[in-house]
Amino acid sequence: MVQHELSSSRGERTGPVRTCLGCRQRSLTADLLRVVAREVEPKRFVLVPDPGRRLPGRGAWLHPVSECLGQAERRRAFGRALRVPGNPDTSALDQLVGSGDGISLGVAPL
Repeated sequence: MVQHELSSSRGERTGPVRTCLGCRQRSLTADLLRVVAREVEPKRFVLVPDPGRRLPGRGAWLHPVSECLGQAERRRAFGRALRVPGNPDTSALDQLVGSGDGISLGVAPL
């Protein structure tokens, strides 16, 4: 996988860049929340936030705001990005993102 950094001029932040599943905007990973899928029953998955970016498995990236989460859910982007069948359960992610506290998620506030 090719990992590009955002072009920067003096004073701008640099680092790895990923695409938000909701708004499809490219952002630094420091501004995004990593999400992984965990199988709780055969062919039934739940989304788990990974603010430490250490959980094993395929990850997807999302701005920690309800608008991006809603867009990703409407487009059913989580199942495709994480390569899991069906639509994974997003209730835990809904509660976490709904609180609006990106700092506790380990991401920079927007």
